[in-house]
Amino acid sequence: MIDDGVDLKRRRLLTGVTTGVGLVGAVAAAVPFVASMTPSARARAAGAPVEVDISKLEQGQMLTVEWRGKPVWILNRTTSMLDTLGAIDSILSDPNSDVPQQPEYARNEHRSVKTDVLVLIGICTHLGCSPKAALAGGADAVLGLEADWPGGFFCPCHGSKFDLAGRVYKGVPAPTNMVVPPYHYLSDSRIVIGLGPEEGEA
Repeated sequence: MIDDGVDLKRRRLLTGVTTGVGLVGAVAAAVPFVASMTPSARARAAGAPVEVDISKLEQGQMLTVEWRGKPVWILNRTTSMLDTLGAIDSILSDPNSDVPQQPEYARNEHRSVKTDVLVLIGICTHLGCSPKAALAGGADAVLGLEADWPGGFFCPCHGSKFDLAGRVYKGVPAPTNMVVPPYHYLSDSRIVIGLGPEEGEA
């Protein structure tokens, strides 16, 4: 056997150390890429259901919360507000909510689980602007609405109008009613937005 002067033990040691350092470097380099593929806490929260306390929401008042980066309106409608809903069907584009812009359990005249409380994504179905709540006539003349405006939502971007159930008027740019998100009640004073009744019970 010819001795070529190579120390095999030293060679194995150096090979092992080099391999180990290389593996550590590869793992360290991969960590930021793997971390970038997992959703951030903020992203997870943005898609998660939102629980809302409506115990202090008086009649005629509206509360805005955020769900999935979108404004969600919760309006406690008065009796007079509800009375307008059946009176304007002839001037609405989809009065019976035939286009599925709401869960099946909210496909009714008031487009809600409970008659008085409306839950609505506050985005116009035309180009995604956020309409203004114009809940009564007279005081909303600044928006250019007629004096006998029965109340609802007006999009200043292109003039689309919606009633107090988020149903779209005829002859405006918005093609469909506003969207009702999935939601359910935990109690008379607490709503979860993002899960329907069946999912909420699961």
